[in-house]
Amino acid sequence: MNDNRMNRVIVALDVETGGRAMEIVRACEGAISFFKVGKQLFTAEGPDIVRRIKETGNRVFLDLKYHDIPNTVANATVEAVKLGADIIDVHTSGGFEMMKKTMDMVRDYCAGHGVPEPGIFGITILTSLDDNALNQIGYTGTAAQMVVRLAVLGREAGIAGVVCSPLEISLVKKACGNDFKTLTPGIRPLFSQSADDQKRVMTPADAFDAGTDYIVMGRPITKASNIEEALKKLDDEIG
Repeated sequence: MNDNRMNRVIVALDVETGGRAMEIVRACEGAISFFKVGKQLFTAEGPDIVRRIKETGNRVFLDLKYHDIPNTVANATVEAVKLGADIIDVHTSGGFEMMKKTMDMVRDYCAGHGVPEPGIFGITILTSLDDNALNQIGYTGTAAQMVVRLAVLGREAGIAGVVCSPLEISLVKKACGNDFKTLTPGIRPLFSQSADDQKRVMTPADAFDAGTDYIVMGRPITKASNIEEALKKLDDEIG
């Protein structure tokens, strides 16, 4: 197994119940150690699903995409830290002050309670949006231009990295430095080439070769008839 790359694969638990989520976690044992809890599962099961996954010794990316006034987002993020989330995301379009206040409060909480800081990542442009969609909602510039602009803003505010499509990995690294992390959804392996509702996509091997730090994959794994076999194919593909 390619431990270096497989350790940086995050499986998205975009499912209806905690029971199904935990079945997937168990099926991934020995191959995957990082799981994403998003809006669907968190709404269905609440904070306890994060605790249940953490109790198995695995890591959690809490993907709730906080976007509100600075105080609200900062307080919500601190609560996510208390849950034990390893990565938490906020919308960079919430602005510099929102991200800066969030980072300040997270660092103060972690320092005061002796707990490690999670990675705070900024959502840039959703991978379901292309240039035409951005034009429709009034954004000036291409998706690539907007991603870089928002990534630079996030770095100035002190966040650890951004969530972007794999097509923008190299652009973000060039603008923000290789130590500024990228987490990339929009990943479709060769054994499952349906793009579903994603517009800006790439294979997992190509995303890692482009320098991304993490990839997120959901349906190619979670909807597979045999999850263990799908993970073996993924390991072979990214190796």
